[in-house]
Amino acid sequence: MRISVLRLGLVIAVAANLAACSAFERLDHIGEAPPLSPIGGGAHTADRSVSLPMPQQEPDIYQANSLWAAGSRSFFKDQRASKVGDIVTVLISIDEKAELSNETDRSRKSNETADVSNLLGFEQEAGRLLPGGYDPTKAVGLGSDSSTQGAGSVNRKEKIDLTVAAVVTQVLPNGNLVIQGRQEVRVNFEVRDLMVSGIVRPEDISATNEVKHSQIAEARISYGGRGQITDVQQPRYGQQAVDILFPF
Repeated sequence: MRISVLRLGLVIAVAANLAACSAFERLDHIGEAPPLSPIGGGAHTADRSVSLPMPQQEPDIYQANSLWAAGSRSFFKDQRASKVGDIVTVLISIDEKAELSNETDRSRKSNETADVSNLLGFEQEAGRLLPGGYDPTKAVGLGSDSSTQGAGSVNRKEKIDLTVAAVVTQVLPNGNLVIQGRQEVRVNFEVRDLMVSGIVRPEDISATNEVKHSQIAEARISYGGRGQITDVQQPRYGQQAVDILFPF
């Protein structure tokens, strides 16, 4: 018991220390706009240089007396993303609506009755052992009654219409492209953050180097924000801790 209390105290102390560090960091930036992450997935470097996946530089191989380069898709260079480091435009257009309604009503009732009016005379012996008023014709009686009622409904509507540029971070062995993009927009003291990642087929990329979000496999789309407005919309740290720890 004592060890459990010590562990709980250690967890609370660590959580309080982390919360204090975050609080001090926020106090240090009071009155300032929230910072934007540096280009390149948030890589923090001394010179703030851009760090992005880049393709391997391979020299073009031409056949003798030919202007054709081996590996080219067409006579003119294809402007669509195909290699690590290339950029592709992702069109996000989500307009979904879901309505579900379920209702369940179930009931069950059962009765069982048994009498032991004759059982080799043992019914008389049972009458001596049991309290007064024993009736062998009503020796056993069982009954049960149960009912269940439930109802649920879901009404959800989502609409997002955004465009973001993503970078090809990996080319899979089958030729599919892994893309990842992030866009940050700061307005006054609020930063809107848009992130998208997933896997696309080169064939799904249009001639204008665009791909729809519905054509992205394993799509991960996040649209949120941080800043003063977001802070006001969130419960305080103490209230969140009580919601997690309070068992009732």
